[in-house]
Parts: sequence; structure tokens; C-alpha cells
Amino acid sequence: MHKKSIKVNLKAKPYDLSDEDIAWVEHTLAKMDLEDRIHQVFAPLGSIPDPEYLKAWVKKYKSGAVMFRPLPLKQIQNAHRTLQDNSEIPLLLAANLEEGGNGLVEEGTYFGKQLAVAATDDEEYAFKLGKIAGIEAAAVGGNWAFAPIVDIDMNWRNPITNLRTYGSDPERVLQMARAYKKGFDLSGGAVSIKHFPGDGVDERDQHLHVTYNTLSVEEWMDTYGKIYRTLIEDGAHTVMVGHIAFPAYSRSKGVPDKEIKSATLSPELLQDLLREELGFNGMITTDATPMVGFGTDVKREHAIPLALASGCDMILFNRNYDEDLQFLRQSLKEGIVSEERLEDAVRRIPGVKASLGLHKKKELVPSVDGVVGCEEHVQAAKDLADRCVTLVRDHENILPITKDKHKRIYLMPLGVPADEQIIQYFKESLEKKGFIVQVQDVRTYGFEKADQSIQDLKENFDLALFVAVERTKSNRTQVRLNFNPFIAIDSPWFSKDIPTVFVSLANPYHLIDVPYVSTFINGYSDNTYTVDAIVEKMMGNSAFKGINPVDPYCGNRWDVHLYD
Repeated sequence: MHKKSIKVNLKAKPYDLSDEDIAWVEHTLAKMDLEDRIHQVFAPLGSIPDPEYLKAWVKKYKSGAVMFRPLPLKQIQNAHRTLQDNSEIPLLLAANLEEGGNGLVEEGTYFGKQLAVAATDDEEYAFKLGKIAGIEAAAVGGNWAFAPIVDIDMNWRNPITNLRTYGSDPERVLQMARAYKKGFDLSGGAVSIKHFPGDGVDERDQHLHVTYNTLSVEEWMDTYGKIYRTLIEDGAHTVMVGHIAFPAYSRSKGVPDKEIKSATLSPELLQDLLREELGFNGMITTDATPMVGFGTDVKREHAIPLALASGCDMILFNRNYDEDLQFLRQSLKEGIVSEERLEDAVRRIPGVKASLGLHKKKELVPSVDGVVGCEEHVQAAKDLADRCVTLVRDHENILPITKDKHKRIYLMPLGVPADEQIIQYFKESLEKKGFIVQVQDVRTYGFEKADQSIQDLKENFDLALFVAVERTKSNRTQVRLNFNPFIAIDSPWFSKDIPTVFVSLANPYHLIDVPYVSTFINGYSDNTYTVDAIVEKMMGNSAFKGINPVDPYCGNRWDVHLYD
């Protein structure tokens, strides 16, 4: 059906296995019958952490990897230990470790978003992010990071890249991603660079349908291609492939427009580009297959085997696990996936495990305390917050705020929904500094606010503070400010009458929706450390040190600059 796939070389990067290690891989492979091999290429999402359930589950399914969403420390540690103790082959235990140990453990350190790291313009913080994420994951048995994200935030309208990237400068993205990998490598785990061939160009979310990287081949090679090639040379073990098409490259290989598919299902992107041109010898995993973008090109019963036939080695998550297994069984009978292709995929999976030394470890899930959320990691997160917070503009010189001039603060939270905990923390932080803060509850706003008087506002408040917690999330079509439908009464409509400061703890592009606000601050992360840093900087007790890792003027728009 497709061109012959390139066979793995276990002696080369990223495996670099000894003869003894290779013997273990081959022995492991030889013990598997066809059914075992089918199971091995799946990496399902863990749902029930109960040990008794997991014992039966892992013996039945024998998957190659598992990923749980963040759970309490002891719960995830016990779940991982149960899985490893009852699995014949060591498992890859994955997590989205993009912003710290909190990607796997609820008590883990929320170090900061990747864009916060980029705002420091200092690779040391990317190294610390990787190191902290790796150490805290390893403390509960995690050994596979779905990070670093190496997408480039080229389109400010993209609703999913944004804070999850190291910004819009390809060179900064590369240097930060390399530093993250160096830090994470210290934990002994594997990274997965994502989302090949690269998100951030389209303005839509690949969770909802196939999206497109519309760069020319030359532009791609100079940006995304350079990033992937370098990290592959650095020894990245795995690449996560997105439900993202790269039309220019597919066309260059003679693929008609109507047959252009996402990278997950494109042999020309996986074999010609990733394997041959970029030289990737490691393991390729799909992005999550329940994402709508995976299943809109072809029927799921064809998409699951087509991903494997095209060059993916592991299938991430399932709609219905038993059904997906059956789809792959049937495809082997029909010759859609050859046993040779399956064998090569399965060989790469224990190859990664051997490269991490999982087959030699006596204790795959350690019994350690005092690592997750430790003071050293918390202090590093505080240092990051101090370095990353960025003053985009303050052209009316409202800052610094003081108790004498700005005692009474009108605090308006914005978000869908606004995070009440972080807003409450913001309020309490200001009150500890001697300010009087009144949080506006927009949920109670109605006709009684329609005749809000400027004079009343001036008599009651000295400063208006708008705090947006509008997060990038999967399955959203846009990340913009949406105000109360009744004459936008929760907007900064009075900003020329009362000194107004706008703070974003998430999306760095909110200036597009409030261009008239004179003072605008980007914090990039919605954690308490960032709030503390912002309060100190608003008061003039600490300097603003962050740089703009993206263009907060959304394409350097002249109409937004009008208010500078």
C-alpha cells in the first residue's frame, strides 16, 4: 500500500544500545505473539487508578505505554507501581510535562508556562523547567515527557499554541527546547518533541479538525525543520506527530490536494521528511487519536491502521480500546498493515525502554519523599516569575501604584470562567500591602448596572485593575476576551476617567481587545508566584524584567499602537 518503511538501527541515536541491550530487545520481541505485538503499539489513557483494577487491566491489555492525567502524589505513585509490578515488559509512563511536575502530580511544582520561560530570554530557566519536571515525574515513576513543545507561535489567533510555546522566534524556540531536553535528561526519562510538522501557523485547533502548516518547504526547513533536525541530532527519543498537514511538502511528493492528509496519516511526511531528510531513527507516536482532527479524513477503522502503515510506531489514546485493537487485527489480516511494519514499530518501543535502562532497574517506581513540590523547586518558580513578567506599556505612567494615590481598587476578573482562586489570591496579596480591594462579580451584573455613574466610580475607587485568566485550552476555536452581552459593562469602558491597569495571566494577546488601555502587563502563567511578582512590580518594589517573546500588538498593528 505504501513505500517500504525505514528499519530501525538500535545501535544509532537515539538508542545507542549495547549488544547486551539489543539482545534484551530481540528476546522481548521474540516472546511476543502477534496479539502481544498489536497491544504493544497502543498507549491508552489511564482512567481508574485503583490497584486491583490495574492489576487485571495490565495483564489483559499489555500495552506499551500508559498516561494518567495529574493525580495526588501517593495515588499516581501507587498506580504506576502497580502497573510496572504486574507488566511483563516495563512500561513507558507518560505525562504532559510542559510547565512543571504538576503535569503528572497534583502537588507538583507549577514552574511556569513555556512562554513565561521564553520571556526571560535565558536558557537556564528552560533547563530548570526540564529538570524540575523530570525529577518530580521520576519520583512517581514517570519516564516519558510529552514535551518540550517546539511549535512556533507564528499566528496570534491560534487558540492552542500561545502560552504553550517558546514564542515566535524560531531561534529562541530551538535554544529553549534544547535546554529543556538537557534538564529533563537528568531524570533518565525520554522526551517527545511535538507537534510535528509544527503547529502555530494555522489559526485553528487541531483538536477539532485537521489544521495546516502553510509554510513553503524552504521556509519550513529554515524554521521548524531546523528545530526538529537539531533536537534529533541531540538524541530526542520520540517525536509526537500532530493532526497537522504540510501541503507544500506533500505536493512536492506528487500528492494531489484532495489526498493531502495530516502528518499522522502521511507516509511522505513520516518516511520521506521525518525519517529520511531529518534522519529520525527513534519512535514516532501519534498525538491523541480521540482528537477530532485524527478521524475526519478517513473512517476510524481505517485511520488506526493507516497511522501505523504510514510510519507511526505508537497509537496514543483511544475512543474505544477494544474496538481500536480489533481495527488493527483486521488490518493485519487484510494486509493494510504488514507484519514487517508492525514488527519494526514494536522493536522501536522496547528499544526506547532499553535506552532508558528500564530493563535493568530494580525499582521502576522509587520510594522517595520530599522531591515533589520541594522548596528548591518552588524557589526556582518564584525566580522565573520575577524574571518573566513583562510590562508591555504604561504610557500614562500609572505605575507604580501606591497606597496614597490608589488605595481603593476596583478589581474586575475576566475569563471563561475567571479562576476564582487566583483572583482571590490577587485580592488578598494587594490587601496585605494595604490596599482596599473590591472584586466585581460579573455574574450578578444586570440592568441595575446599566446607569453606572462615572462620578460614583471616581468617588469609590482610585484604580481599576482588570485581571484576565483566559487560558488556552483544547477544543476552543478562539481565545479572546468576551464581555458581558449587556453593553460590555465588565469592560474597561471608563479607562480614561479612572487610572486603569490590565493584567493578563494567560493569553499574551489581549491588547487586541482592549487597545485603549494605557497600562498592560503580561504574566504568562496563572500561578501564585506570578501574582506575587506582578504585585511587587506594580508597586515599584521590583523592576519589570521580561521581554516580549511574541508580538503583543498582534502583527504590530498600527491601530493598537495608536494608544501608545
